[in-house]
Amino acid sequence: MSTNSSSTTLSPYQTFTSTLREVGASMNAHPDIIELLSKPQRIIQVQLPVQRDNGSTDVYHGYRVQHNNARGPYKGGIRFHPSVSLNEVKALAAWMTLKTAVVNIPFGGAKGGINIDPLKLSDQELQRLSRSFIEHLGPIIGPATDIPAPDINTNAQVMAWFTDEYMKLNGHREHTIATFTGKPLSLGGSQGREAATGRGGLFALQEYLEQSGQNHQGLTIAVQGFGNVGAHFARLADQAGFKIVAISDAAGGIYHQSGLDITAVIKARAAGGQLNKNLCYPKLTVKNAGPAATDCQQITNQELLTTAVDILVPAAIENQITAQNAGQIKAKIILELANGPISYPADQLLKNLPIIPDILANAGGVTASYYEWTQNLQNLYWEESEVNTRLELTMRRAMREVLNEQTSHPDLSLRQAAYQLAINRLQEAILLRSWVRPRSQDTVGHLNNRR
Repeated sequence: MSTNSSSTTLSPYQTFTSTLREVGASMNAHPDIIELLSKPQRIIQVQLPVQRDNGSTDVYHGYRVQHNNARGPYKGGIRFHPSVSLNEVKALAAWMTLKTAVVNIPFGGAKGGINIDPLKLSDQELQRLSRSFIEHLGPIIGPATDIPAPDINTNAQVMAWFTDEYMKLNGHREHTIATFTGKPLSLGGSQGREAATGRGGLFALQEYLEQSGQNHQGLTIAVQGFGNVGAHFARLADQAGFKIVAISDAAGGIYHQSGLDITAVIKARAAGGQLNKNLCYPKLTVKNAGPAATDCQQITNQELLTTAVDILVPAAIENQITAQNAGQIKAKIILELANGPISYPADQLLKNLPIIPDILANAGGVTASYYEWTQNLQNLYWEESEVNTRLELTMRRAMREVLNEQTSHPDLSLRQAAYQLAINRLQEAILLRSWVRPRSQDTVGHLNNRR
């Protein structure tokens, strides 16, 4: 299969390996290291029999992929979704390896998931499924080995079930609580963790705009994927002075040229409302004046992607922007809050568009997870303001480092610059560990200081 075909949509893992090999070749990275990074270190596949409330038993398929731990313990979320497959989880684990390297936190990359629609299970059935999964994963996870976290359709409650089951299997050993992040506060969770992915994306965007000499006030944004990440981002961006004109979820979305009152939309949606005209609250800049709610437009996900806005934020799932719709993108900047929302062929077609890539843009979640893990290991408690301050420093620094990488290599896109930064950090760790034989030109750390 040709990776250069504009009509081909590659799988998520093919998208990862295509970009990895492309950047690795351009930077003359160690070929053995690129080969090592192109394959996960361990793949776990399990069958999970779960008793339903009616007494019947269904079997679900679960996965955990541990991609690479050269820079620290495996780290990555667990999702419950009907689209979960081994290929998807492999890609997500690999992206996590690069993500932790880009923001320079001492983790590797992993990911997990169960192929299921959680809305079709009762709370008790979901709890049994969650506990069964951890019973299978117990021997290969731990606070110094592999640290799972929430992802799509998993949350603090699921992490509580995971944590409780893991403790039953392993006893209350020292730092056992640090095996999972994204936990409830009463079980060792961290302030600020729930909103961290969206907040981190906002920090990265703000830093990019500032470094580019752009004023963000009034810039228009469309958010595809108004879930946990997308909703938090939209709320925070709205408060920061951006204008959120369009949002959508799996069922569709809404658009208003004057911007949406995101706080009102979130409140109404939490009460059971759907993203349609009935939930379209315009943000009026002058009291009792401005466009009325009747000016709201109900739009599809595809229409949102091609809306004329300053910033497009895909925050849903993979491969939303493909070779088929890339030519219709009208945004001036793309902020990837989802993992792999742009296919490899589409990315080639959008080379001239600034794209803040997923391995940087959505790294706020794993960064806050690192803070939670650190607090658990040291029996510390940080206020939310401290977590948010640390997160801002990390995300802004990482954005600057990616921009500096691009400045040093002007032929690189932001995605390629982020990959190059990550590969350099991973290559250094792998060479220092002597996992591969260094070439004559490879001079890293103590290798460069030997007499």
